[in-house]
Amino acid sequence: MSKCMGLGCVLAAGLIAFPNVAFAGAWTLDAGEGVAIVTGTPSRADKAFDGGGNLQSIPRYSKDELQALIEYGVTNWFTLMLAPSLQHIDIAAPIDAQRTGLGYTDIGGRVRLWQGDSWVLSAQTTFRMPGTFDKSNVAAIGYTDPEVDVRGLFGYSFAAGAWPAFLDIQVAQRFRIGGPPDEFRADVTLGVRPAERWLFLAQSFNVISEGAGDWGYASYAYYKFQLSAVYALTPALSLQLGGFTTYHGRNALQENGLVVGAWYKF
Repeated sequence: MSKCMGLGCVLAAGLIAFPNVAFAGAWTLDAGEGVAIVTGTPSRADKAFDGGGNLQSIPRYSKDELQALIEYGVTNWFTLMLAPSLQHIDIAAPIDAQRTGLGYTDIGGRVRLWQGDSWVLSAQTTFRMPGTFDKSNVAAIGYTDPEVDVRGLFGYSFAAGAWPAFLDIQVAQRFRIGGPPDEFRADVTLGVRPAERWLFLAQSFNVISEGAGDWGYASYAYYKFQLSAVYALTPALSLQLGGFTTYHGRNALQENGLVVGAWYKF
């Protein structure tokens, strides 16, 4: 494997792997209950943050991804998780690279450790299986090596005036097998329900590499903010619409995109 260069180094950092846009919080499902969330996220980037956090023009980078998150309550305290994904990546000239196929598939589970009247503390581990092992295609960089994600999750429900609300905080260690460095991740979600059918989500996704990696992979960081609304068509089916942006970073894509999803309880 050659050392990463230019835009390839930014992609190799894994910055193209957006955190799960479907919300999987600290709470576990009751035994026998399940939820399936299918989310489409078209995103674009024609700028990237350099090593000093300054924006620089790059060849246009486009990614269209379809992800399914399926959760099932095996017991009241253990929830099984499966999250496969499909993607199409296109990088403009002079790189001129494309790839269509499987993205990462996450397999794992979440265990409820402690729970109070309005809060819950959980632990979660997922194994991330890559959709390709072809390191020669620049459009596949960031999706060619297995990963393990271990995280702690804290959920707190409260009232924002007359509105039910919740706060979900997740702190993770992601072990990346291969050249890229391991990562520290912190995800925060604030949810507010102003009406029975409406849920509004404000989410922050934060990633910091733990130093540089092998084969010339630079250290990096990126910070994304997402706003979305979820509307319940029926007690079982809800629709989600929103958008996200990478508002700051270092050796990272400045990515902007949409979130379109459907949530189904079963």
